[in-house]
Amino acid sequence: MRRAFILVISTLLMPAAAHDAFAQQADAGGRGARVALIIGNANYPNADPKLTQPIGNARALGDELTRDGFQVEEGENLTKEEMQRAFTRLFDKIQPGTVALLFFSGFGIQSNRQSYMIPVDGQIYKENDVRHDGMSVDNVLSEMNKKGANVKIAILDASRRNRFEGNFRPVPLGLALPANPPSGTLVMYSAGSGSVVRDSAADRSLFVSELLNEMRAPGVPAEEVFNRTRMGVLRASQGEQNPSNYSSLNEDFIFGQVAAVNLIGKANTPAPAADAAAEEKHDYELAQQLGTRQAWEDFLRKYPSGNYAGPAQDQLAKLDVPVAPDAAPVPKLPVEEASADPKDRDAIKDLDKYLQKNPKDAAAFYRRGQLYAKTGEFSRAIEDFDETLRLHPKDAEALNNRCWARAMVGDSKTALKDCNEALQLRPVYADALDSRGFVKLKIGEPSSAIGDYEAALQIKKQASSLYGRGIAKKQTGDSTGGDSDITAAKQIDPAIAAAFDRSGIH
Repeated sequence: MRRAFILVISTLLMPAAAHDAFAQQADAGGRGARVALIIGNANYPNADPKLTQPIGNARALGDELTRDGFQVEEGENLTKEEMQRAFTRLFDKIQPGTVALLFFSGFGIQSNRQSYMIPVDGQIYKENDVRHDGMSVDNVLSEMNKKGANVKIAILDASRRNRFEGNFRPVPLGLALPANPPSGTLVMYSAGSGSVVRDSAADRSLFVSELLNEMRAPGVPAEEVFNRTRMGVLRASQGEQNPSNYSSLNEDFIFGQVAAVNLIGKANTPAPAADAAAEEKHDYELAQQLGTRQAWEDFLRKYPSGNYAGPAQDQLAKLDVPVAPDAAPVPKLPVEEASADPKDRDAIKDLDKYLQKNPKDAAAFYRRGQLYAKTGEFSRAIEDFDETLRLHPKDAEALNNRCWARAMVGDSKTALKDCNEALQLRPVYADALDSRGFVKLKIGEPSSAIGDYEAALQIKKQASSLYGRGIAKKQTGDSTGGDSDITAAKQIDPAIAAAFDRSGIH
């Protein structure tokens, strides 16, 4: 039996007082009541093979939005009549100042530069049938706006190959972003205009998986969540899937409803006197792990005259001290020694040709930069990461990769700045913590490197962090602990020791 509707309605689950509080909810950031309609359509009679992802997509996103404070109505395998009723209920919930969100996963079709969501009973044999049986995204956003929604969000995972279009056009066109969306709108599709995506056997799409990962990052504005999702999908699909997004937001909107916290993860509320010293010590250690300017400034704002204020000021001052280049910069490896795979060279050539025609594709510059780094051409890698960041200045992954490449050519000062900036953009970023630990090993700060590696390992267990921590422990006199980490790292990746040797760290 299919699950036709799952309603998460505050009037059913909350007492009247709580419901009133929800309906009137608004904070200093202008955040009002939040309503969402989530639709997963999979049981299309003419789908071959049958769709497996829309239901899993809808359930996962519905759960996440519920945690984020949305009043969620979720529908599965809806007919045209059921979709119309669901939209009517959504519009009825919208009051001035509301945040209204639509998510649709299933089949979508573009017609006359508008995108339509297709119900499971759609009868589409010619293009005019699309406008009759489909639900227009443009019309939904327009109606949200008329009802007074302050923020209007539409997310479609519907850029799939489908048999409907085969009835009236030879090649699927994919979806089109709204032509004239109202102010305060945020839209994202799983693929760009003119692009379609094949479903895999997984029960959740790559697009939704990346979106959920980014939505869970604390304090990140929705626009940045969508930008990060796009880059994540591009990289995970090796450039084959390129989501599209549009924004006309007038203010930042954040999915999470957590209380405002600073970057060291503590709300600015006074602690009981008995616990004050322990809390200050904990916050100092956390700021030390992050090592960013923002973390130290947040710590000093909270503890301007505390027991650790002096050491924190010293740590902050160190960020402004020029770091001397490594005494013996690692020479660039010859291409034939650094990469034995000719496919890397072929891929670089292909990207050379592609970028001549597409000089604004940041993802392509990023991919070529990765390949140059793999082949030992670090200076060229840095140039490509420079270009990626010129096009997308807040790309934490490009900053992290440039940090590592700069460390490899002996430019530790600017490498450290890149890693710090990546961690300011994404504080819980294991790869950037790992890279910064690597830089600190290069500049002779093993104790500080241990902090970064340990923070990275709390997020993700990887050979490079274990091996780096092992080297750092041995340098600080902990031979037993160091040997244990190195052994564990080699079990994960037997080649990790050779990789560190090539970087000049033994």
